Amino acid sequence: MRKRVAILGSTGSIGTQALDVVAANPDRFEVTALAAGGSDPGTLAQQAIDHAVPLVAVARATAAQDVQLALYAQAQRRGWSEGDHRIPRLVAGPDAACEAARAPSDVVLNGMTGAVGLRPTLAALGTGATLALANKESLIMGGSLVTDAAAPGQLVPVDSEHSAIAQALRGERSEDVARLVVTASGGPFRGRTRAELVDVTPEQAMAHPTWAMGPVITINSSTLVNKGLEVIEAHLLFEIGFDRIEVVVHPTSVVHSMVELVDGSTMVQASPPDMRLPIALGLAWPERVPGACPPCDWSAPTAWEFSPLDDEAFPAIRLARQAGEFGLTAPAVFNAANEVCVEAFVDGDLDFLGIVDVVGDVLAEHVADADVARTQMSLEAVLAADDRARGRARDLVEQR
Repeated sequence: MRKRVAILGSTGSIGTQALDVVAANPDRFEVTALAAGGSDPGTLAQQAIDHAVPLVAVARATAAQDVQLALYAQAQRRGWSEGDHRIPRLVAGPDAACEAARAPSDVVLNGMTGAVGLRPTLAALGTGATLALANKESLIMGGSLVTDAAAPGQLVPVDSEHSAIAQALRGERSEDVARLVVTASGGPFRGRTRAELVDVTPEQAMAHPTWAMGPVITINSSTLVNKGLEVIEAHLLFEIGFDRIEVVVHPTSVVHSMVELVDGSTMVQASPPDMRLPIALGLAWPERVPGACPPCDWSAPTAWEFSPLDDEAFPAIRLARQAGEFGLTAPAVFNAANEVCVEAFVDGDLDFLGIVDVVGDVLAEHVADADVARTQMSLEAVLAADDRARGRARDLVEQR
């Protein structure tokens, strides 16, 4: 029986690669719903018609008409006049992705970017479907709200690092795990000192050496904020203390992460830097999808390089640990402030080093305010902390 899959963020990097996996395995998967922001109506319409999707969701209500017209145009080009294709039901607005997440599905892949993925993540978990999670921000800001809502085995990581850890942990007992070792490519500025990062431009920050990703994640990788978010994510997914999660720099991104065991063994998951493998595993979990990506070529000379993190040049991981260890809404504050700062950097309103500097200032103010920082977790508290952090980050950006 084919698995029914809903894909949130279908026109982004994760979503388009997930649809490649589906197209290559029509006997294993069918698409029941697509959700996207609405900035690329032509691509969304093509995806919907290609996969005969019954439900399409678009976040921006103003984009609904463009998507509807694009759907008709796609269908007409493929024989609509003969009735060969049906037009999917279209829903629009801020809750549209949640409706797509609740569509009858076996797996919901959340490939959205940023804090907007939290409500759809909770909606998907509420259905009982497997949640293949690429939207790390929803887990990080939601914390216990997400982990408590997930049944055992319901939450499957799609980030390559956490997919690697999940694979390495298969068959291992939790008491035998000594450390999680999360690998980082080091981004485009690996080896640079802080002084050498002063004049970095958005174009330079978006030139990642090994991965092809969306602009926000690519810039997060250049500051290593993305790796800091992944440290928090690893803690939440695998219930390992922050003192037992290490980050090492591995430029080629062939080793996606490692698990060190108490007897001195280290379990390594290695594959070329191709997101189709963790995506396919997320969709089929616990099964594997043959041919999801080409394997490593072991017939050629190969060297793996690992080096320690330069915490002075890239302090984002240290700040993320502080947010994660403080807990409650602090990770949401870290993430929200970063999203504002990345946007300001792209718009030319903030220098590269200012991204993490402002995030650090917003986080420090948050944890120092006992009344705010110690507020118990609820969806309302998380969203309020997110909103306050965004406002404060904008204020600090203007002051710089």
